[in-house]
Amino acid sequence: MKISHLFLPAYFVLFLACSNNESITDKSEPLILKWKLLESSSTHNTASESAFTIVNNSDHSLTKGNWKLYFNIGSLHANDLDSSHIKIEQVNGDLFSMAPDSSFKEVDPGDSILVQVVSRKIRNITDFPNGFYVVFNQDSTKGIGLPIALDTPQYIKKQEIALNAKIYDQNSKILAVDGMAIPPIFPTPKNYSLATGSFKLDKEVKIYADSSLLKEANHFIELCNQLNCKAILTNHQQGATVRFERRGYTTPETYELVITPVDIKIYAGDPAGAFYAIQSVKTLMKPDYYKGSQTNITLPCLRIQDQPRFEHRAFQLDVGRNFQPKEQIFKLLDLMALYKLNVFHFHLVEDEGWRLEIPGLPELTEVGAFRGHTVKELDHLLPSYGSGPDKANKAGGGYYSRKDYIEILRYAKSRHIRVIPEIETPGHARAAIKAMNARYQRLKAQGKENEGRQYLLHDLADQSDYRSVQGFNDNVMNVALPSTYTFLEKVSDELINMHKEAEMPLQTIHFGGDEVPAGVWEKSPAVQELMTNNPTIKSVDDLWYYYFDKLQKFLSAKKLYLSAWEEAGLRKVTDKKGNKKMIVEQRFAKSNFHLDVWNNLGGNEDLAYKLANAGYQVILTNVTNMYLDLAYNPSFFEIGQYWGGYVDIEKPFRFIPFNYYKNQVEDEKGNILPANHFVKKEQLTEFGKEHIVGIQAPLWSEKIINKDRLEYLLLPKLLGLAERAWAPDPSWANEVGSKGAEASYLQAWSVFLNTVGKRELPRLDFYNGGFLYRIPTPGLKKIENTVHANIQLPGLTIRYTTDGSEPNMKSNLYSSPISFQSGLKFRAFNSLGRGGRTVSM
Repeated sequence: MKISHLFLPAYFVLFLACSNNESITDKSEPLILKWKLLESSSTHNTASESAFTIVNNSDHSLTKGNWKLYFNIGSLHANDLDSSHIKIEQVNGDLFSMAPDSSFKEVDPGDSILVQVVSRKIRNITDFPNGFYVVFNQDSTKGIGLPIALDTPQYIKKQEIALNAKIYDQNSKILAVDGMAIPPIFPTPKNYSLATGSFKLDKEVKIYADSSLLKEANHFIELCNQLNCKAILTNHQQGATVRFERRGYTTPETYELVITPVDIKIYAGDPAGAFYAIQSVKTLMKPDYYKGSQTNITLPCLRIQDQPRFEHRAFQLDVGRNFQPKEQIFKLLDLMALYKLNVFHFHLVEDEGWRLEIPGLPELTEVGAFRGHTVKELDHLLPSYGSGPDKANKAGGGYYSRKDYIEILRYAKSRHIRVIPEIETPGHARAAIKAMNARYQRLKAQGKENEGRQYLLHDLADQSDYRSVQGFNDNVMNVALPSTYTFLEKVSDELINMHKEAEMPLQTIHFGGDEVPAGVWEKSPAVQELMTNNPTIKSVDDLWYYYFDKLQKFLSAKKLYLSAWEEAGLRKVTDKKGNKKMIVEQRFAKSNFHLDVWNNLGGNEDLAYKLANAGYQVILTNVTNMYLDLAYNPSFFEIGQYWGGYVDIEKPFRFIPFNYYKNQVEDEKGNILPANHFVKKEQLTEFGKEHIVGIQAPLWSEKIINKDRLEYLLLPKLLGLAERAWAPDPSWANEVGSKGAEASYLQAWSVFLNTVGKRELPRLDFYNGGFLYRIPTPGLKKIENTVHANIQLPGLTIRYTTDGSEPNMKSNLYSSPISFQSGLKFRAFNSLGRGGRTVSM
């Protein structure tokens, strides 16, 4: 099955920017690259074998020492059978190189060389290597970007056919749902009752609002203006067709929405409640109203009483690994507001990028915000995730100016969204470390070495040997250096000032705290000196408490609390057999630490409950249900990661926050868990429930190279999060008896899918410029000699072709099983004619 880079969907085009190098070649692509995944890979569970062909397309011979190829991949080494005399090395992180060894035989123009390689298992299209570029010795500072053609084996087809049948069986369980069973708004409100009649939004709408709700009334005016309705504020209740009134509700964000044939009344306990009432009006409207100017807008009469289930309803976006522009952040904030999500966890910093301007430390963005080919990393970072040799790459390069960040804060505040900035430390900090090293080197060259050391983040004499999960050997701040804390205080103070200027007071800074690898700090003179002077630090493991204790104290002095990943609430101990393991750190349990707990994988299923029971403030961020960057399913052609399993729209919807053991029926590898799997796991106590602050879904950006990929992985999954974060605890989550509970769940699941497919996705076709949500692939199953097809989301249509061509809106409409024949292809479409990925028999 050959995959040409010219004919792939938009999310699978592999090409890089090119630089000219006239001294070695007169051709724009001096090398032609072909990567073939071999059939033998089907027999390996953890590795894949590939054949990599390099064709010399230049006018000069390739000889030892005159060229070097760079690219990004998770892991790679030569096959034992390889005889190419090509040496493969890991440069750092996911950047690898290939270069001829001393026995390499030159390759003349037009000739090729075959390199047999082994990588970690290639399970989907985003596992292939990318970001290829070649550097010639005539100018080692320049890289020439190269496209690559990919070829996949036949065994992939068999896997896809089996998956299509599995999807068909899953879709077959979805029930037909009467329209009256679908809640009038989304997410599902606490209580609602329908009434007869409708209210018509006229050409002129008069709005009255209590003084404390005037800002929210202006949001309603903006909505009317978008829909071509003229809306004005009035100081008189009498004659007003829309009224905002303050009520003494005790629960924050509570509202009541009453629509009669003559008026709309919004009662709210606070401005946020009034704002969410407006969002309910938005989802009450027919999706077609968002197409453009309207002349006849009606709303059904009803009464809604509503309030959120959780106070912390969070979406996290990683812009450190790959960047997203400010305009896309605004668009995402509008989406969050529509579905009543109120916390934007802004992951601004990673190994591969620092994305926020910090006055006084220009290197953070001049060096740390860009990637490209570099020799010493004093000007920018190494390429990662296929960003290639050119630092102008839009995914790899970019940052938010101070002005940009304040604009984002103000935009979020007006939509009642709190922004939590994350400065990842002490691990995942390579961009900051390299930027501060560039600052040090610059000042040292100017004779100002002491000034250069002021914000230095690594011990210059450290000989520690380690590799992070992402493959870096230099990405951890040295927590023994006073300059590390000088740096963090400087960044914290600048964040505080930006939030103050935006009139969104900063309550917390998220300081990361996860995935610090073994071996770090062990050969650092600075650490040894600290251990000598501080008797409480007996080993490098004790530095964990030392570090977070210092962070907690300086944040507390600034009237902030600490947010972090779960490892900040854990400590490493050695058992009787000499094995190290992590246990709950009791010393921070009553310090108002807010922990995002992601790890519910094998052996850690109860970690979130342990931490909550101990007194930590816990945000449930379970990887198996909430990691939106995980691929939708095991299809080879789905983008996304899979190390924590697969996450589709059902995983967040099915999540049971206070007893997620009930919803986890399989492990991250797809294996069915035995009925007694959770028997010995710690249960959530009533005290622990009080410390479950909310739930969160992260979108990590390793695979997100543009906004289209972002929206594909985000939607419609985010709707599952919104429902579970806001809507009341569903009855099916608490029913006893597997048959009754499953039947109740299936009914609720079917209602949800009808809501999403018939109402919310058509709305998102137009809302705020439209979103490129994922359109699911049809389920396909051959039964006897006929092919049956179905779709997960009602409201979509299936079309097919019989000649092997790509289905389009003019192709046959599927309505009943068809006779099996060669060349059948199926594809789902939305009402605009946009199609999903094609599947075949």
